[in-house]
Amino acid sequence: MNPDWRSMVVIRQGDITGAAVDAIVNAANNNLILGAGVAGAIRVRGGPSIQHECDRIGAIPIGEAVITGAGRLPARFVIHAASMRMGGRTTETALREATRNSLRRAAEHGLESIAFPAIGTGIAGFPLTRCAEVMLDEVRAHLREPTSLRKIELVLFDAAALDAFTRAFAAMKS
Repeated sequence: MNPDWRSMVVIRQGDITGAAVDAIVNAANNNLILGAGVAGAIRVRGGPSIQHECDRIGAIPIGEAVITGAGRLPARFVIHAASMRMGGRTTETALREATRNSLRRAAEHGLESIAFPAIGTGIAGFPLTRCAEVMLDEVRAHLREPTSLRKIELVLFDAAALDAFTRAFAAMKS
């Protein structure tokens, strides 16, 4: 158990596609089609190789996560966290599982750093405050166990998301 898990978490506003980490997390649909939002930004900046790898993998269950290369992104990998069906909504269970499985994929690959967006809060409609609580709860649980991860960033697109995650983090008990 890591008693100082909080020191391993960074919450900041920014563009996740520019994060200099081992892996960034894509808020994905279960068909792994890089459409709009975070996925669209990853597709545009990372190039077509990421979608090609996703096409080879095919559909995955909601709540699951898979890893691909990162194309032209500064990160080495993209972990695709399927929190919804294409055009669907994100549920709390799907968000929790997708976050947990993303952390597991990173650890399975021996990665030391990962960056997450606020999964499911865009087109998938999940409430921002509850997203922050759920994702940070999963991060805390993961960092309390043995893991290769040494830094987990929450890279948030706007001030509202930054505020929600900062407040949720401050309210958490160790």
